[in-house]
Amino acid sequence: MTGSFMPVCKEDCRERGIEQLDFVYVIGDAYVDHSSFGPAIIGRLLESHGYTVGIIAQPDWKNPESIQVFGEPRLAFLVSAGNMDSMVNHYTVSKKHRQKDAYSPGGQMGLRPDRAVIVYGNLIRRTYKHTPVILGGIEASLRRLGHYDYWSDQVKRSVLLDSGADMISYGMGEHSVIEIADALNAGIAIKDLTFIRGTVYRCKDTEHLPEVIHLPDFEQIKENRREYAKSFAEQYRNTDPFQAKPLAEYYGSQGYVVQNPPAYPLSQQEMDDVYGLPFQRTWHPMYEKDGGIPAIEEIRFSLTSNRGCFGGCNFCALTFHQGRIVQVRSHESLLREAAEMTGDPLFKGYIHDVGGPTADFRQPACTKQMDKGACVNRQCLFPSPCKNLDVDHSDYLALLRKLRKIPKVKKVFIRSGIRFDYVLEDKKSGFLQELADHHVSGQLRVAPEHVSDKVLRMMGKPSHQVYEEFLKKYAACCRKSGKEQYAVPYFMSSHPGCGLKEAVELAEYIRDLGFMPEQVQDFYPTPSTISTCMYYTGLNPLTMEEVYVPKNPHEKAMQRALIQYRRPENRKLVEEALKKAGREDLIGYGPRCLIRPETGHTAPTAGRGASETDKKTRKKKTIRNVHRKKSR
Repeated sequence: MTGSFMPVCKEDCRERGIEQLDFVYVIGDAYVDHSSFGPAIIGRLLESHGYTVGIIAQPDWKNPESIQVFGEPRLAFLVSAGNMDSMVNHYTVSKKHRQKDAYSPGGQMGLRPDRAVIVYGNLIRRTYKHTPVILGGIEASLRRLGHYDYWSDQVKRSVLLDSGADMISYGMGEHSVIEIADALNAGIAIKDLTFIRGTVYRCKDTEHLPEVIHLPDFEQIKENRREYAKSFAEQYRNTDPFQAKPLAEYYGSQGYVVQNPPAYPLSQQEMDDVYGLPFQRTWHPMYEKDGGIPAIEEIRFSLTSNRGCFGGCNFCALTFHQGRIVQVRSHESLLREAAEMTGDPLFKGYIHDVGGPTADFRQPACTKQMDKGACVNRQCLFPSPCKNLDVDHSDYLALLRKLRKIPKVKKVFIRSGIRFDYVLEDKKSGFLQELADHHVSGQLRVAPEHVSDKVLRMMGKPSHQVYEEFLKKYAACCRKSGKEQYAVPYFMSSHPGCGLKEAVELAEYIRDLGFMPEQVQDFYPTPSTISTCMYYTGLNPLTMEEVYVPKNPHEKAMQRALIQYRRPENRKLVEEALKKAGREDLIGYGPRCLIRPETGHTAPTAGRGASETDKKTRKKKTIRNVHRKKSR
């Protein structure tokens, strides 16, 4: 038996005296027993309720024997693609194969299949014809109903049908998986589990559902983009656990796929209980020979203090997965985990992050959300903060101060991102000053995403003026702290609503900053986001207004090149983009020009050909320019 890890082979079961496991968990990631990995949470939670769980990590999907390691489980197979959607894990936004998989031993690529939950589900079903199969995790959660699939450029069915599974546990899954386990253990057949929140199941009719909302039929959304947008909008309006109704999607001869309302959010005590489970906080020893699992390095010395997000960015799937209601752990729970961290031989005194989807959200957006839910037709922060928004950083500040006092802790950083418009609404706590004083590692990464208000509106982000105001206040706080610290922005190209005109506007802003981003994120149409619905349909599903969508790969390349216009290899694309946008005034020798005429010479850059020392020096200078220009 290997330590206190969950069983990964028959020998582990024998050493524990287990003749037949209650659950066999098939996962697309390597087995890492850490609370940042969904399968570890679900497996440990089931164990805490008295069930036995074995892990089959990254089985050979071409060999049916690979999922027969433990034999047939007593209650069910659980299936998860892992911490990422398998298609996002495998492919870049340009649909090229990625070279490394951070969730596999040594970063090796190719140890999981495309569309993993479908492949694993069918692999199990070929051998175990009648054993319940339950899907979970991010891939199944965001593909639980008919959905647009970017990689095939078509609308696909619910993965419940294509996988041969019996049920999906969507969202974070703690409540639903225990209810499922208890029901199966009581002898209730899987086909009769139609009453559990946070689940999706199949049925022949919907007569048992008094308040069901019938979505457009699958054939309708497959053939008609407007119907798809209507269906998506209905799904979006039913993501709140307190107000959602059951949703039914018709698949002809295969009957209905029904989504029950989401599970209720965890209480603080439940959050503490989950994160207090006996995780080993590392990868299984069987991966030592491969150098371990790279993904753990980002989170080994980080603390998850919350989940859920009321930020409402249109390109983010959190609304469909974790929900809009923020749930938090207690100070005691977090301090206990931090103290345990300091005993790790690899700990150097630095807690890398204290946060979640948005680090500084430490309570629901308003007092009514925990018992009445989030507003169906209103956002908390967009287009401007709601008058009922409860803006308060005092609890987060108190937590950070306690963490800083723990023996052996030298510094506590915040890296998971803050919501700058929310920070500006806080007029009393002094959070921004304390952030600058204690919690920035030289660079504060913020995500304005764009500068065009037209594009920002399509993103569900605050206006550019709000970001400018934040930069001024942050710069003032850095000056007061006496530290040379900078705000480094993330920008996104090719989001729905962004044409070449708006892309040039962003390039001019970057020019005025004297800053060239080293990386550019093209908009990636992942399942179950408002922005992905816009990308596919050309419509904003919440308003049904038409939206321009840059889909042509060449235009997307031009938009990306404009953000990095100083790179010599981008010159031709930038010139073409400027001419198409009618902005040839930006080709010349003046201080406002982006590029020189073709016969001239390009401006010095930190691009290809520069020495590594030059690159580092110029990067420091450009970041410094961002800080200085915005502080004026």
